[in-house]
Formats: sequence, C-alpha cells, structure tokens
Amino acid sequence: MKMYLLSLSALFFATPAHAADDLASNTAWVVLASALVFFMQAGFALLESGMSRAKNAVNVMMKNYMDGCVGGIVFWLVGFGLMFGANTTGWYGMSHFAPHEGEPWDFTFLLFQMMFAATAATIASGAMAERTRYAGYLVGAVVISGFIYPVFGSWVWSGAYGGQGWLAKMGFIDFAGSTVVHSVGAWCALAGILVLGPRLGRFAADGTPRAIPGHNLSLVTLGGFVLWLGWFGFNAGSTLAMNHSLGLIALNTHLAAAAGAIGAMLALRSTSSPLLLTTTINGSLGGLVSITAGCATMLPGYAILTGLIAGFVVVFGMRLLDSLGLDDVVGAVPVHGFCGIWGTLAAGLFFTGDLFSWARVSVQLIGSGVAFLWAFPMALAMYFIVAKTIGLRTSTQDEQRGLDFAEHAEVGYPEFNQAVTFDGAELTRRA
Repeated sequence: MKMYLLSLSALFFATPAHAADDLASNTAWVVLASALVFFMQAGFALLESGMSRAKNAVNVMMKNYMDGCVGGIVFWLVGFGLMFGANTTGWYGMSHFAPHEGEPWDFTFLLFQMMFAATAATIASGAMAERTRYAGYLVGAVVISGFIYPVFGSWVWSGAYGGQGWLAKMGFIDFAGSTVVHSVGAWCALAGILVLGPRLGRFAADGTPRAIPGHNLSLVTLGGFVLWLGWFGFNAGSTLAMNHSLGLIALNTHLAAAAGAIGAMLALRSTSSPLLLTTTINGSLGGLVSITAGCATMLPGYAILTGLIAGFVVVFGMRLLDSLGLDDVVGAVPVHGFCGIWGTLAAGLFFTGDLFSWARVSVQLIGSGVAFLWAFPMALAMYFIVAKTIGLRTSTQDEQRGLDFAEHAEVGYPEFNQAVTFDGAELTRRA
C-alpha cells in the first residue's frame, strides 16, 4: 500500500496534468471499491441472520448494522492513526488520529480502510450469535475496531505516513488481509465463544453436538452472493489504483471462491455426508478468505488450488470445533481463521517467480502465529472483563425467548413469534 501511495505522489509532482487525471480515476476506483466492501456488511447480516433462528433475526441484523457505525467512528478516532500513522518504531502509528484535514487522497484512503475495520469486527457477530448481550457485543466491536485490529495491521500495512511495520520489514505478504482482517477477526470470535459457552441445547450431556438449523437458507444464499460480489472490491480495491493488475486479482478472487465451494462439496462427499447448502456457501467464503493474501501474487491455477483446499479446511475445521464443544453459529472461525492461515501460507508457497520458497513460507508462518498470539489473548481478556462487568451472555429466559424480544422489544417475524414469546400488551409495555 505504501508503494501505491508513493507512486501516486511521485506521478503528481512529475507530470501534473496527467497525474491529476490518474489521481481522479484512482480515487473513483477506490471509492467504488469502498462501497463494495461496505456492501459486504449486508452480506454478513443476511448470512448470519439466516443461519440463526427466527427469534434472533433482528438482533443479528442490528449487530451487523451497528458494526459499521460504531466501528467506523472509533476507527476514524483512534484506529486509523494506530494503523497507518507515522510508525517510527515498527509497532504502532503515532499520527493522523481523528483526521479532519489533509489531501484529498488521505480521505479516500481513510474511507477504504474504515470498511476493512468494520469487516474485522463483524466476523465475531455470527460466531457469538443467539446468546450474546447487545451492549457487551458492541463494547467488543469498539475494542476490535479501535485497538486490536489496527495495532496488528500496523505491523503489516503501515508506512503510508512514514515508517514501516516490523512484519512488513521481514517480507510478510498479505495483500488484502487473509491474516490482517480475517484471521484477526476470527481469533477474536474464538475468544468470544470460549467466554460465552455454547447455546442451550447445542451439545448433549455427553458432548455430542446437536444441530440447530438456521431459519432461512434463502437469506444465507443471498448473503453468500453479496459477500462474493463485495470481495471484488475488497481484493481488487487494495491495489489503491486503477491499473492493469485488477483483472488478475478479480479473476483469482472468483476462481478461488468457486473452487472453495467445490472443495467443500468434495469434502462432504468424501465422508458420505449430505451436501449441505450452508457448508457449501461457507466453502466458497473460505476460498475467498484464502485467496485474499495472495490474489495479486499468484497465477490462476494456484488460485484454484488455494480455494479447493480451503473448502476442505472449512468442512473439517467445523467438525473440529464440534469435537471440542465450541459453538460457532455460522462457522466463522474455520472460514476466516483456519482458511486465513491456509491462505497466508499459500501466498508464500505460490508466489509468482519464487514458488515453494521455505524462507518465504517461514515468514508467513511467523505472521500467522503472531496474529493469533496478539488477537486471541487480547480479545479473551476483553470479553472476560465485559462478562464480569456489564455482562456478555444473556439470561436463560432471554435466550429461550429470543434476543429480538429481550434486547430490542421487536421481532423479525411477528406473525409467527407473537403467540410463542409474548403478547401484544407486553410488547407495547416494553416499547
């Protein structure tokens, strides 16, 4: 990212007329890409709501909606400075907090990065769905967007305003965020589900997992398509310029997603399991996560291989969580965490012009490990403090009734829920 900013600056001062045109087209592209990444919030909301039960639909939607709101403000206030401010130590930025003055490109860059921060925060929403207090969740979103995510991001992506992160100096490759965005978000989600515990009835007394189906697989499918569309902005927008590399990046993104779905289906068939729609869609999302690190530095055949393996990672990762008694409602940890690790390693393995370099892969391993060692303990401590203060898990009664009613005094499907959860007089009283 620093390279693109410096090239734009050099072009502007060298040939003012042409540079102004280039800067305008680059700005238009990055603003469009920002809108596509923002639209991913809608994809997460649809997918997570559909994979949850009807009585929690409003609550899940509210969390995804507010991620972009509170996350955007806190990232503007402190996160952007920590992540992209002058980083003379290699550990965190020390300038550009609450930016309200600057060059036009500064605001474009801030807008794009703000959308990434919201994505990192919202990953925890689906994993922690159906038993998390709304206020406690929002505190977590603020801490992730304003501190956990940007500090790690500064180690990899800082340098726009001076200095460079220590992982970047080692040669760590993560073009659009398999680790920086997705793995960091997933390790925060893992911490959250450990502190929360599983939903009521999710596991039998002997630990046997019980399926709790989502209420609307049409929403899940639509959410998958929306996320797939938004990912073109996520990956190709990370060029920060309208240049010849966009086609390869977008093609690799699409191929990996398609191969991820196929990989998930093959993994299900290899174990004589039903070909589940939800798992297949998660496979394509795993493919998207895995290609995010190396989408600009590998050839299409390797993108297909990366996505195909990611589909297997998703299926067996979900089974691993079940065997450990961990309740991840939407499969966020396997999709974003495990596939984030695989994609980061794949970016080192399949780097064009330097294939299968152990030196490069070892740096990728270090970066993936550091992401876990930073994000997971920080999120675990944060959620533990929230649980002991304002509270993180809802009461048994509220969980049984549904968080729509308990937290928001409204429901997504009143025609179906009213007779089960409350009467009209009680809703009026709560409202």
